[in-house]
Amino acid sequence: MKMSMQDPYAVLGVRRNADPDEIKAAWRAVAKAVHPDQNREDPNATARFAEAGRAYEVLKDPQMRNRYDQARRNADLRRMEEMKRRANPSAPEQAVGPETAEEAVSRIFGTDSGKPEAAKAAAPKPAAARPAPPPRNEAPAEAKVAEEAAAETATDAPASHVPFGPGILARAAAPAAEIVSSLFRRILPASSLEGGEKAHEKTGEKPAADRVPDLVCEAVATVEDLFRRRRVTATLPDGQVLKVALPAGTTDGSLIRLREQGYRQGTARGDALVSIRVARHEQFRVDGTDVHTTLSLSLHDAVLGCTTTVATVTGQASLVVPPWSGPDRPLRIPDQGLPTADGRRGALIVELSLTLSARPDQKLMDLMRSQRDGLVL
Repeated sequence: MKMSMQDPYAVLGVRRNADPDEIKAAWRAVAKAVHPDQNREDPNATARFAEAGRAYEVLKDPQMRNRYDQARRNADLRRMEEMKRRANPSAPEQAVGPETAEEAVSRIFGTDSGKPEAAKAAAPKPAAARPAPPPRNEAPAEAKVAEEAAAETATDAPASHVPFGPGILARAAAPAAEIVSSLFRRILPASSLEGGEKAHEKTGEKPAADRVPDLVCEAVATVEDLFRRRRVTATLPDGQVLKVALPAGTTDGSLIRLREQGYRQGTARGDALVSIRVARHEQFRVDGTDVHTTLSLSLHDAVLGCTTTVATVTGQASLVVPPWSGPDRPLRIPDQGLPTADGRRGALIVELSLTLSARPDQKLMDLMRSQRDGLVL
């Protein structure tokens, strides 16, 4: 069984000129979004997570990334030349068999596949009447364009490894997906591919490569947005802006799936996974559906207790501070947090902070001194 691979740039949702830091950050976001523990109801979650890992393995290594980029450029160039040839049927053709994906990758890497079958398939098929090739100085214009493009796109591979010419261009280009699959089989361990195949055979599901990869993006929401369940905006890599509704129970780090709002491949379109990040607030800190705030107390109130008010998401609430309260004993006010998925609300967690007056209190200092020194007043 052969497992076709998705474009690693599309899998991680990065630009083709993304730097290593962008690729690493995108990998972390995608890995978190597609991790099987976060998608227990998705039978393809394990395969999607493994595919994201393979994409990162290719893009984080400069040499592997360079070879993949060149293989893709050459495949695009050959496909373009094939389209030109079909548009101009009067151009001379040579009866040469179609190039397989393995041959294309072998040509890029400058090596053969090591299989007799591949060598046999790579040999040109005999033709009953093969027309003489045109003189070298009268080569078709398409071949010259291909040679110039190959010279511009060649990087670490010697020119002899990318042989363009009329005889080569007349061969049918292998599908890009097959070239990518063959490339991955060359540069990645076989075990990493076989594991995904066996998982599909066991579950009976189609490989994740048949599915358009998810697009992962981020949206910023305020505490008030979460409480009032307002719509927030998420910007896709292509500049498109999505309006994201915040369901009850949404909190910092929540993932919201927007069906068919992601990448488009042909007639199919993938989903967009929006990661919610809560903006920093002056008074509140979100922890799940609980909201934390800090209340400043004087030493007298902390020792003796008091009744005061504290700010909540919806306004002010009364709070009874019991005697002998301190920073190590936060107070909890139920039903003053964010909405939960079951229609309830989280709690407001009040953390106490002890403060001293601007001017020293001499009586309080004498009391503390007597307590420290063991004196009785």
